[in-house]
Parts: sequence; structure tokens; C-alpha cells
Amino acid sequence: MGVNTDIYFADIILPLNLLKLYTYSITNELLPFVEVGKRVIVQFGAKKFYTGIVKNIHNKKPQDYETKEIISVLDNNPLINNIQLAFWEWISGYYLCSLGDVYKAALPSGFKLESESLVLLNRNFSNFEIIEEKEEILLNILENRNSITIKEINTFLPQNKSLSLIKSLLDKGAINIEQKIIDVYKPKSEKYIQLNKEYCSEEKLNELFKKLEKYKKQTDLLMNYISLSNLFSGKIQKVKKDTLLKQSNVSSQILNTLIKKNIFFTENIEISRLKDYSEELLPANQLNEYQQKALYDIKEIFNNKDVVLLHGITSSGKTEIYIQLIKEYIQKGKQVLYLLPEIALTTQIINRLKKHFGNEIGVYHSKFSDSEKVEIWKNLIDSNSQKVNNYKIILGVRSSIFLPFSNLGLVVIDEEHENSFKQYDPSPRYNARDAAIYLSRLHNAKTLLGSATPSIESYFNAQQNKYGFVELDKRYLDIKLPKVIIADTHEATKKNLMKSHFTETLLENIQEALDEKKQVILFQNRRGFSPFLQCSSCGWIPKCKNCDVSLTYHKHINHAVCHYCGYSISTPDACHACGCFSMETKGFGTEKIEDEIAIFFPEAKVARMDLDTTRSRKSYENIIYDFETNKTNILIGTQMVTKGLDFDNVSIVGILNADNLLYYPDFRANERSFQLMTQVSGRAGRKNKQGKVIIQTSSSKHPVITDVFNNDYLNMYKTQIIERKQFKFPPFYRLVSITLKHKKIEVVNEASNNLAKELRKIFGKQILGPEFPLVKRISNLHLKNLLLKIDVTKSQIKAKELLIKELNKLKTIEKYKSLQIAIDVDPM
Repeated sequence: MGVNTDIYFADIILPLNLLKLYTYSITNELLPFVEVGKRVIVQFGAKKFYTGIVKNIHNKKPQDYETKEIISVLDNNPLINNIQLAFWEWISGYYLCSLGDVYKAALPSGFKLESESLVLLNRNFSNFEIIEEKEEILLNILENRNSITIKEINTFLPQNKSLSLIKSLLDKGAINIEQKIIDVYKPKSEKYIQLNKEYCSEEKLNELFKKLEKYKKQTDLLMNYISLSNLFSGKIQKVKKDTLLKQSNVSSQILNTLIKKNIFFTENIEISRLKDYSEELLPANQLNEYQQKALYDIKEIFNNKDVVLLHGITSSGKTEIYIQLIKEYIQKGKQVLYLLPEIALTTQIINRLKKHFGNEIGVYHSKFSDSEKVEIWKNLIDSNSQKVNNYKIILGVRSSIFLPFSNLGLVVIDEEHENSFKQYDPSPRYNARDAAIYLSRLHNAKTLLGSATPSIESYFNAQQNKYGFVELDKRYLDIKLPKVIIADTHEATKKNLMKSHFTETLLENIQEALDEKKQVILFQNRRGFSPFLQCSSCGWIPKCKNCDVSLTYHKHINHAVCHYCGYSISTPDACHACGCFSMETKGFGTEKIEDEIAIFFPEAKVARMDLDTTRSRKSYENIIYDFETNKTNILIGTQMVTKGLDFDNVSIVGILNADNLLYYPDFRANERSFQLMTQVSGRAGRKNKQGKVIIQTSSSKHPVITDVFNNDYLNMYKTQIIERKQFKFPPFYRLVSITLKHKKIEVVNEASNNLAKELRKIFGKQILGPEFPLVKRISNLHLKNLLLKIDVTKSQIKAKELLIKELNKLKTIEKYKSLQIAIDVDPM
């Protein structure tokens, strides 16, 4: 078929998991406005409308389907730049997901307009004899309105009734259904008051005051407006409605009266949701000789390499090095991305960075509202404008890598070893650390990885000279590393010295810290009150009805909850099997520790930081602020308390159950145990005298415990790298995990066996499984896993292509159409 230069088409990325892009035609009317990276409204399927992104424009008509037209263009300028689109393509290819999945992860919901069903009354309908009484309710609602959404109807009627009524009225022809495009983002605005121009001269104002002299409150309001607006200064200031009312001490009714008299009028002015920093900026702190050498080495290596690993022990002052480096890059006119693994960390570090960078730094994470995310995105798009508060630096968690950077010069990835950088569900299951390194390459930028306990992969890359390597092995102000004390719970239990879940050693050290007005952090890597409940008579355990797991007991809500699907039940008083009132808690989580610590230390102020206490953005800030300002004496938490938080007054850190970490069935268990214990240990004694770390374990001779005791990262690394090579794990092999899910276990078993058989023909012994995971059923779906190991010396692209080909072939078999397949590249 020949090329027709008169008709143009656009390939559109839709926010859907589609195997390919769909092509739409561009009308002559829209042709001048359609550009790559702009949002457009298109119809997909019979009735649904979506916001798509223009991927490319061409004049080749698809041969296997009729194209639909682009309905409208939403942006004046592209929302997504070419580097972002290239980055999306890499994510899609490397992590084996659709571009639609990347689009859904990358764009704030505020940018995604989607259709919503509108119900309209058919004004030509006349056959009211067939209308039932219950249907009349809905028709009466519609009578006085042009249209109503199904969501609005559900506020009048129960959802189970409204949908059946809509269907019956639709079948009878009494109503019609249309699609309406809903704009999620609503700009924030403030009301300002202005004086009618007619009264802006002294003469007219005097006349106005004479008219209003009977009305004292109206006169006061007018006087205050004149004062606040500097009316006769030649530079009239706009006056906020709230400010005017407050200063005049009158009600809004008085103002409305003057508006009705056409004396004042209101103006809505769009304002930013982003906070301004108005305090005086501080110069960067002076670096000590070790920090200066590390900074010099990093800059020297950046002349030849794009990635540098900074291995700096806890409290060595890595953040100050980051600050110096960031200053240099923004002085060059470059943008900086500073990635952190946890929202809790952004809360604390932003306060430090704002003092040096003020409004040049913005924060981006999942606790922000969609509208705030949209404004940060727009701020970066406008980075070439002359706005005062354009962001030069973004501090954020993993989703920050998708922001529209146009001139990225430096990426700092702090705590680079953290598995929180990995996205698990939904797709794309990307690792923000690895993706950020690729993003940095697209911008010709530099990447600095920082950690006291680097990941095995990153340290290996540094040893292989793929990354540059800089070491910082002195603590700031030469503070000693904390003293590590091993509290053997096995021995303590034998000698009857355990008090609930605490050894005498730990309790004595906590008391000593409290007596000295010092603070304590207790780490337990399990939330809730106890992992499960059990009947002491017959052994019955409450389990989730949707998943193959026991329910975790949460005392503060008096419910047993599934941490996989959210299913919960009221805590059973009696056993559901034998009826005995003999339910007991087993094991312990952060909530139980909080309860029991309050009993042992009734005078201490105790706080808990885990997923249950940090649902909102403010909760992080409040917990951390209270601990920083010594309002809290003991902080209990999960992994959140291990990650780079900096507190001046902590002298004791307690690790309550190291065995939980050591014996997790994963090839990374030893590496992660070492990292977690070392990181949480680093919170002790950071500013004053040497701190103490008490590790409670029944495996005091375990090699990892010994390495933590000796603070010997290198020995842990050497041990692990030998095992990884022997058993074909990263960094010598890449892993791809394939999870098959279905409601019927027979389908999962058969499909996984067939897939494994076909994949073994290609990959041989590099395919492991199929095996049931630890949790065999989640949300009523049965799961089975296969693992593909790809030798790093072989072509990763070719291996992935062969894998996708077999997975697509499996999905074409009729009985496997409803089978769900989740692919996780580089699982953590």
C-alpha cells in the first residue's frame, strides 16, 4: 500500500495493559496541535474514552483495523519529553511490561482524564404505563437535571438497586447513557477582593463614604480595604478575602452586601499548593578532612565513570558530601534527583536540605495528593521559565524517576541497598536504583550511590571496576561505632531469665538510658500485636478466607487482619472449632512491644512507627518531630526505623528478634540481615558518647551475627559472593520470576507444568520450578512460581524475547485465557 502524505496518524500510549500501541487518525483540524508527548482524548472499545499519550506521528495506515479519530488535544505543550519516552521504552523492555503499565505508574492520576457514565432522561419517552413504582424514583431525580453520573445516583439509592434500575429503564428506552470526560485535577484558588474602578478616585470614595455612613460595619470594611490595598500609593495590592474579613472583624454577609451594591467584586486567583521556604539560607557545613577527600575522589572518578559507589559507614557524614556535590551541579544550571527508599526519610532530610536550598528543592512521594503531584510536575516542565521557585532538586522515593526532567546532571541514590526501591505490585516491577542509573545515562548525567551496607551487586560492580568506588570509614567528629552486645535468648530462656520478650540485658540498658535522659529505639520487623492467634485446647488458628495465611492480631482495632488482601474479622473470644474460651496470642509484633514496654517503663513516653501508624503524610512528620525534640523517649518500629534516620540523643538500640531475619528462606537472607542490623545499629550514639546495640538472638554464633558484631562488611561480602557464584545467583546470573495465578488450582498446576516443559527446551536447567510460593493462595487466586536464571555473559534481550514468546503462546490456549501471569525481572 502506498504512502498517503495527506493523512496523518498517531500511535497512542493508553493507560491499559496492551501488547501493542493502537493507531488513531488525525483530523486536519487537530493536525497543527498534535505533538509527540501531548495528551489526547481517544475512544477505545465501544464506549470507553481515555487520555492517551502521543508516542509518534506518521502517515502509515494500519492494515488490520479501521482507525478512529483523535477526539481532542489536551495540552498546549508536550507533557512528556523525548527522554521520558525513551526511558518508558527501556522500562517496558527491561522489566517485560506494557507501555500502558509504565504510563499508569509514571503519570499522576490528576493528568489522567477518564470517561464516566452519565445517565440522561429520554425526553421523547412517553410510554409511562410500563414504568414501575421503584423506577419512578430514579426518573423523578432525572426530571429536574440534565444529567447525573452513576456515582451521584448511588448517593440517592443503594448501589445494588441503582444499577438494576438503570438497566431496566435503559431496556425500556426511558433513559440514555453517555460518556463524560472527567478532569481529576482541580487547581487551588483563593478569593481576592477588588474595589470597583468607579470608586478609585478620592472624590468618588468620599461620596461613597457619605452613602454608607449609616452602616458602620460596611464603612469599617471599606476603610480596611483601603489600608490593606495601599489604594493611593500608586501600587495597589490585591487583598485576600479572608484577610480583609479578619482585619475588619465582620461577617462575610457584610462583604456580600457591598458586592451586591457593585462596590466590590471578587476574583479567583490560582495559587500553588507547594509551600514556600522563607527563612534565610545557610551555607554548606564545613567538611572534615575525610569528607573532603571523599568528595575530591568522587569528582575525580566522575571524569571517567558515570557511576560511583560511596561506601560510608553509618554517621560518617555522607549527606554533607551530597549537599556539597548538589550545590556544584545546580550552580552549573543542572537538575538533581535525590532518591531515598522511604517517605520517613524524606520527612527528616528535607528539613536539612531546605536550610541550604530553600525553594529550589521539591519533595515528591505517594503521600502527596494528586493535585500536589500535578503541580510539582508542571513546575519541572516550566523549568526553562524565569519563575523564582522552579525546582532544581527533587527529593523523592522511587516514583520520582518518572518526573519530567529536561536537564538532569546528578542523581544521588542514598541507602542504595534498600529493597524499598523495588516496586512489587502492580506492574511495572522496576527497581528505582537500577532504572535511575539508566535515566542518568539518557541525560548524560552522573550517579552517586551511597550506603553503609552496599548491596552485593553494587559492591561487586565497584570491585569489577564497572562503578567507581570511594570509601569513608571514619565517623563524623570521630564518634566511636556503637558497642554491640549479643543477648542470647536461648540461654536466657533456659535460665528462666526472659521477661516476656525481653532479656535482662536489654531491660537494664533501656533503664540506664532513660535515667541519663537518653532515647531508645527498638526494632521488631513485624507489625501488629501478634502474628497469629491460637486455641490452646485444640490448636485452631483463625485464617484468611481469601489467602493461605493466618490472620495477624491487631489489638488497637480489636481485629485479626490479613496483611495480603486486607480481609479482617473481629477478634474471636472463643475457638470456632471447639468453642473453648482459650484463644492465645502467639509471637509478637510492634504493637505488643509498645504495650509491654509501657508496663516495664510506665514513666517513659513511647511511640510506634510502622505501616499502621503512618497512614498519612503528617503522621511521619509528627512521629519523627516528637522523637527529634525528645517528647518521645522510646521509639518502636519496623524497617522504617533502620533507614538513615539521624537522631542526636539515641544511646540504645535494641534488635528484638534477629532470628526472624536470619532464617527467612531467601538467598538474600544473610545479606539483608547484616544490612538491617548494621543500619539500625547506626542510629545509636551518633552525636555524643558511644552508643550500645543489644541484639537478641538464639543463634549467637551465626556468621552474620559475628559480622555485625565486628562491623565486618567485607567478610560478609566475601562469604556471600562465593555462595552466589556457586549456586548461580546475582550478580553472576540475572533472575526472572514468573508467577501464574488462577482461581482453579488445576489450571495453575497444568499451565505451570506445560510452561516449564516448553521453557526447559530453550533454557535447560536454568529454569527452576514450578513450585508453590510460601503463600500458595492470595485473594482467592492460586499461585505457582517458575524462576529463570540468565547468565550475565549471555544476551539478556534474546532470553527475554524467547520467554515472552512462550508466555504469549500459553495465553493463546483457550483454557488459559483467564490465567494471570506476573513477570518480575530482578526480584528482590
